Amino acid sequence: MQQFLIPLKGFSCGKEKLDNYLHKQASQDVKRKLCVVFAMFEDTIIKGYYTLSSASIPSMLVPEDFRKKMPKSYESLPVTLLGRLAIDSKFKGNGLGGIILLDALKRSYEIANQSLGSIGIVVDPLDDDAVAFYEKFGFILLPDSGKMFLPMSDIAQLTL
Repeated sequence: MQQFLIPLKGFSCGKEKLDNYLHKQASQDVKRKLCVVFAMFEDTIIKGYYTLSSASIPSMLVPEDFRKKMPKSYESLPVTLLGRLAIDSKFKGNGLGGIILLDALKRSYEIANQSLGSIGIVVDPLDDDAVAFYEKFGFILLPDSGKMFLPMSDIAQLTL
C-alpha cells in the first residue's frame, strides 16, 4: 500500500460517492491534512484505496463492556476513522477488499501503539453491502449512529 497525493481518473468501484471522492476531493483533503489516502497499485492502475484520519466518538456510543474500562470523565473517546475503502470493479471478487482492510487495521494499530491514542476503528458504512463486509471482520454497529466500531484490543488479536 502506498500513500499518494494525486487522484487517479481511471478508478471506478461502481459507487459514485467513492469514485467522485477519489477523482475530485481526495488530493484536497490530503493537502488540508484532513486524512491520508493509501492505495494499492498494479503498475500505474489503482486497484483499491482507503483513507484514515483521527476522530472521536461520544463515549455513550461505545459498547458498555468496553466503555466501563474507560475513565468516566471522558465524554468522547479517540478513534481512528476509516473514512473510505473501495476496490476498483475490475479487481472485485478476489478478496482484495479484505486485504486492503487488513492493511488499514494493521496501520491503525501500529499508529495507536506508537504515536497517537486510539481505542478502535470507526467506519460509516455507505450501504448494506458495506455493513455486511465490515461485520465479517468483527465490526459492530453502534446504536442510533449508523457507525460501526472495532476495538484495538480485537485488532491486536488478528494475525497482523
